[in-house]
Formats: sequence, C-alpha cells, structure tokens
Amino acid sequence: MIVPLRSLVTRWTAVVPVVAVVLLVLTWGRDLPGAMVALVTVVLAGAVLAAVHHAEVVAHRVGEPFGSLVLAVAVTIIEVALIVTLMADGGAKSSTLARDTVFAAVMITCNGIVGVGLLVASLRHGLAVFNAEGTGAALATVATLATLSLVFPTFTTSKPGPEFSTAQLMFAALASLVLYGLFVTTQTVRHRDYFLPVTRQGQVIDVDDHADAPSARAARISMALLALALVGVVGLAKGVSPTIESGVEAAGMPQSVVGVIIALLVLLPETIAALRSARRDRVQTSLNLALGSAMASIGLTIPAVALASVWLSGPLVLGLGPTHMVLLVLTVVVSSLTVVPGRATPLQGGVHLVLFAAYLELAVTP
Repeated sequence: MIVPLRSLVTRWTAVVPVVAVVLLVLTWGRDLPGAMVALVTVVLAGAVLAAVHHAEVVAHRVGEPFGSLVLAVAVTIIEVALIVTLMADGGAKSSTLARDTVFAAVMITCNGIVGVGLLVASLRHGLAVFNAEGTGAALATVATLATLSLVFPTFTTSKPGPEFSTAQLMFAALASLVLYGLFVTTQTVRHRDYFLPVTRQGQVIDVDDHADAPSARAARISMALLALALVGVVGLAKGVSPTIESGVEAAGMPQSVVGVIIALLVLLPETIAALRSARRDRVQTSLNLALGSAMASIGLTIPAVALASVWLSGPLVLGLGPTHMVLLVLTVVVSSLTVVPGRATPLQGGVHLVLFAAYLELAVTP
C-alpha cells in the first residue's frame, strides 16, 4: 500500500508542472472566464506544492546552503522576467512596478517568512537556534541593497522625483550585482559553515540524517521539473492578475495591493519550504531561504530593470515614500536585534509578524 502511494505522489509532482506550463500556454494573454480562473487557481496551488517538493529533492542532493540558494535564485530569475515583461507592456502603473515588487518581496521575506519560521521553530522546539554570523552577513547585505536601490532615489537631486539619473542607476545596478556575487561566494565557498544549521550546543550540522540523498539523475529531473513548476507559478499568477485587479478595484483598495498579492503567490514555494525547515528545527535553512530571496530579488531585479530601461519608455520610479521607508528602517533594526543573539523565542517571531501585518494593513489603507 505504501509503495503505490509513494508512486502516486511521485507521478503527481511530475505531472502538475507540465500541466501548469501547458495551461499557461493555452491561457496566456487571454481574458479568462470564471470557471477557467478557478481551474488556473487549482493548478497554480498544485504547481506551488510541486515546486516545494522538487526544491527539497535538489536541496537534499546538493546540501546546504546550496539547496536554499537554488530555490531563491530560480524564483527570482523568473520573477524578474515577469517584471520586465509587464514593464514592456507600458502604462502608468509600470513606472513603479519594480519598486513595489521588490519592496513587497523584502517585507514578505524579512518579516513574513522570517516571522513564521522563528515562531514555528520556537513553539515546536522551545527555542529557535541559528548561526548569527551567517544570518547577520545576509541581513547586512539586504539592508545595504535596499538602501542603495530603494531609499537613495528619494533623496537624490540629479533628476526630479524619486528617480535615479542614468549614471546613478548604472551604479546601483553594478553595486547590486557585486554585493550579491560576493555574498554567494561567501555563502557557498569561503564561509559555507556560517550558513549551515546548528545544534542547541552551537555545533554545525553538515549532514542531513533524515534520509539517503537522491541520485544525480533524480536531482536533475527534479531540477527540470522545478523550473517548469516555477514558470507555471509565475505565469499563472500573472494570468489571474486581471481577476485580482477587478476584485481589488471592486473592494475600493489601492492598486498597489495587486502587487502584494502577486508577490505573495510568487513567494509561496519559498514560504512553504522555509516553514518545513523550521518544523524540522533547521532554522538556519529557513533564514537562508528568506534573506536569500530578499537579496536575490533586489540584486537581480535592479540590474535587470536598469538594462531594460535602455529600450523601455517612461520613467523608472524606485524611491520609497515616507511610510515605507519607516517600515524598512524598523525592519532592519528589529532584524538586527533578532539576529545578534543567534537564538529567538516566540516573541521575536511575533514582532516580525506584527511588522508584516502592519505592511499589509498600510497597503490596503495607506
């Protein structure tokens, strides 16, 4: 009974990504009726679960911190492609699309995912324990990237409005790539042990003793299916966005809420993967996913939109408003206080979740 059940699960996680991509091709650029929106939503949810499954297979094969890096980079690359595609469509909303998406990703990852991970791990295991050196380095990189890309444009004077001049935008793009490249090198080569899970006594856990690692062939298949699943997640999320926009407009909420909802959908695979790691008391892996996703979102999106701005018409607004800047500063300060001890109680998780709830509240009622 167990073997057929496992076979069914394996087939299901292999079929759904293909179905998601086929459905994406059939529905791309079309107005969807209500029944089709419901079908797309179901397949989207299945693609998210399939993506998490295949990401865990790849992560188990390559080990940490490479596993969390694979999922973070894969999701972000596809997300960046989606942003550039939407910007190419033009319209008044495209000028702030990159800013809104990147800031939403930072708030979701640094407060939502981090908060859920710390809360679950501390409630389940008594205390959430992680490596302060690696997490602190990741947080410092996220804070620097966010300030350079999202705060400085509000105060620069070379160009009117919260925009960079061409030279400033090129510098921000180059700095983002350099910092992200340095971090990945630090995480995977020079100081890999800083980003591995630790025991209650502070000893590094370099081997996952839960099961044997999958074969190289199985990992390659899962990598391909992970890519298909993520394409399906992002593409189908875009497909249902008109329905979301209509619902948001009917509810009288700001248009920026659409970006928040889409970001939540796109980051759902990482959220589930981080939650599973926290339940297994692998808090460092959960934090790697959260902060790595925030870093990749900024470090890859800003260079991409800087390059795209060469042929795209219209302004590129990157600077945050006062309310969002206060939220960003508070997030960095609270995150620093959370990281320094290398351990957290449910209180720290709750504080991050309250900040995330405040962000959502201000998005709905600015």
